[in-house]
Amino acid sequence: MAKHDIDLSLLFHALADPTRRSILTQLAEGPSRVSTLAEPTGLRLPTVMRHLSVLEDAGLIVSSKDGRVRTCAMVPEALAPARSWLDEQRAIWEARLDRLDAFVAQVMKDREE
Repeated sequence: MAKHDIDLSLLFHALADPTRRSILTQLAEGPSRVSTLAEPTGLRLPTVMRHLSVLEDAGLIVSSKDGRVRTCAMVPEALAPARSWLDEQRAIWEARLDRLDAFVAQVMKDREE
């Protein structure tokens, strides 16, 4: 296994939940207070804090505390390993499809002859 497989697992686990993806969408607009992030979810604050913990463990967000106010910010570059892995998979499948296309074209050509 590659060294970054654990990071990928954490990333994909974090991205697998729609609530966490929604939180990331909010944070893509800029840093936000935890209470603000919790509002649209309809979830209790401890549940939202667990979601934020998963995102933070995956490196997708960072949080800071100023007094009683916790603020979160997205770390967009944390998505790079997932993007790289997906690009590799896309290249593999495009090559496979190109070979299949060439095979089908050859079969069709042979049938015409």
